[in-house]
Amino acid sequence: MKTVYAIPNCNTVKKALDWLKDNKVVYEFHDYKKKGITATQLTAWSKQIGWEALINKKGATWRQLPKEVQETITTQKAAIALMTEKTSIICRPLIEEDGKILALGFDETEYKKALK
Repeated sequence: MKTVYAIPNCNTVKKALDWLKDNKVVYEFHDYKKKGITATQLTAWSKQIGWEALINKKGATWRQLPKEVQETITTQKAAIALMTEKTSIICRPLIEEDGKILALGFDETEYKKALK
């Protein structure tokens, strides 16, 4: 089964969930705010796509961090510590199945390829 990792009040997530519903894709929803995320999970994802891709540097959470904090996020270890503390900084939604990332963010063309 596919798992969508995200936060429910994000507009990008809402678009992705609407697409999944419209295309009858069955999934479980993992709310970062309620369930959190483990460093182990983030490490596994980092091995697949790199920790840099997991951090949403365009989002408000990143922009609100002091410049001094942003400048310390230069390693996987530092990034994972930040993402476990501030889950809303993780790029979303992230869709996974059987430990493999199928999609990150929302791109209808990519969803058609990866999720149909």
